[in-house]
Amino acid sequence: MKLAVIKETAPGETRVALVPECVRKLVAAGYTVSVERAAGADAKFADEAYATAGAVIVDDAAAALDGAEMVLKVRPPSTAEVDLVARLQRLPEGCMVLGGLLPLRHLECIRALAAHRLTAFSTDAIPRITRAQSMDTLSSMANIAGYRGALLAALELPRYFPMLMTAAGTILPARVFVIGAGVAGLQAIATAKRLGANVVATDVRPEVREQIESVGAKWAGIELRTSAAAGGGYAKELSDEDKARQRELLAEECARADAVITTALIGGTSAPKLITRDMVSRMKPGAVVIDLAADGGGNCEASEPGRTVEVGAVRVVAPLNLPASMPSDASTLWSRNLLAFISAFTREGRFHLMVDDDILRGAMITHQGEVTHKATRDALAALEERP
Repeated sequence: MKLAVIKETAPGETRVALVPECVRKLVAAGYTVSVERAAGADAKFADEAYATAGAVIVDDAAAALDGAEMVLKVRPPSTAEVDLVARLQRLPEGCMVLGGLLPLRHLECIRALAAHRLTAFSTDAIPRITRAQSMDTLSSMANIAGYRGALLAALELPRYFPMLMTAAGTILPARVFVIGAGVAGLQAIATAKRLGANVVATDVRPEVREQIESVGAKWAGIELRTSAAAGGGYAKELSDEDKARQRELLAEECARADAVITTALIGGTSAPKLITRDMVSRMKPGAVVIDLAADGGGNCEASEPGRTVEVGAVRVVAPLNLPASMPSDASTLWSRNLLAFISAFTREGRFHLMVDDDILRGAMITHQGEVTHKATRDALAALEERP
């Protein structure tokens, strides 16, 4: 069975779906792996390393895709790539595509995959169950985003993170406020603590207080009238009453912070607006906001995704696709997640569509010309109903 790895074409993307160490394991399991020349160059994986691992290096994407039964990706394929995959497939029921499709954000891609009867699996839709932990690309990339976010805050802040005792006197540590204690938030807390900051954190799920404190931050929270836990480690929207109380807490903590790092996502994709312009205007001169939810629209009203803006004397940074800024480790982790997914359904050198399996069924977005993922199907229907 042939697997194809092509160079990512999305602007700014530097990661690659498979790295040589995983190619070696897939070849040993019986797969043929075809890799487009220079597919791993931006992530610092040379063609020679892929060839040594057993991959077949080909000159372009078309040669890699020709006859492939599964295409491995990091980002959703463009509609042109979907057309190319469909044109070069040799299977009556369609080639498979495995990657981070984020289907609710890329409905046109999903429509094209279904139209060409391709079977698509999105790693961000894999159920968050124990058996699937090794396949969790969201957690792998969120870890990197949290780490880089804390480093960005330290670089952008016009003062030290740690306390320093010098001949000129003592510099007090910076106060960092982290909003959201998922994987990215916890890693941001841990990294800011390692850099010496005084860290305070909040989350609408009070059950994560212990996790926040275990990585060294102080908990700041309110007692909710209604639980905000949505299962799978995600949070859901608060009631209006709880939102109002939460806003008061955020305003107070933002005003006291030197750096605010926001990581809140609803359902892992949608970013609620938590920090208003008014809150930003009341922050200390020189304070910074690092909006790690910018890919989902941002948690701060002043954020402009992909840009750094000044709001009075406060700098608001809204970076996009932070994992691509650390492509070697990001690609290695992503590749291991894909390897774990493929290996779970491999029998005698082939990937088997075990559609009754919870993981496979949860990750499946399109199959046999249909959009099988309910949330995506509903989003497409809503899109078509718009005037």
